[in-house]
Amino acid sequence: MKTYRLLIGLLIIGAAACKPAGENSAANLELPILGERYVDDNQDTVYHKIAEFSFINQMGDTISNEDVTGKVYVADFFFTTCPTICPVMKKEMLRVYEKYKDNPNFRILSHSIDPTHDTQEVLKEYAEKLGVENASTWNFLTGDQEKIFEIGQTSYLTTAMADQMEPGGFLHSGAFLLIDQQGRIRGVYDGTKTDQVDRLINDIPKILNP
Repeated sequence: MKTYRLLIGLLIIGAAACKPAGENSAANLELPILGERYVDDNQDTVYHKIAEFSFINQMGDTISNEDVTGKVYVADFFFTTCPTICPVMKKEMLRVYEKYKDNPNFRILSHSIDPTHDTQEVLKEYAEKLGVENASTWNFLTGDQEKIFEIGQTSYLTTAMADQMEPGGFLHSGAFLLIDQQGRIRGVYDGTKTDQVDRLINDIPKILNP
């Protein structure tokens, strides 16, 4: 049953991610809340939310749910030695960072799926090479690998796993996930495509400044 629910969530998000870039482009169109939902005993709708987490960023600071509660953030999964899509993803994420890096209510959480190699020191050097000066805005996270895989697959409903058949030994999607102040997924975008990231940049203010 758990697998079935996860597949349903993936299908919902996959459908959202595949919409043409021009669709739902009206400036004031409300973003959907993605993932499973149910009605509780009080007849209130309970939405899918990101589970509790605690990881270490490139500065050696602990980053948890408390650090992003009440803030809008974009999440993705990568690893520093990725030979395929990660360089493109980080180039595109830099555009998001440059646009919103000075907004105190915005964050980026990039989770390494290879924490054995991607230590805090490695992530710090990686961030510096990208030109990321504001570490409080863009957090490159490392920690327990299984917990990173788990939160990627069950909370963010994306692909994050070890796979020796894949280049670099890992399999992950290129998704950028937009998360609102309550920890709910509000959008999924292909981080390897400029038009999709343009849409993300335009969607962020819809929930950042409601």
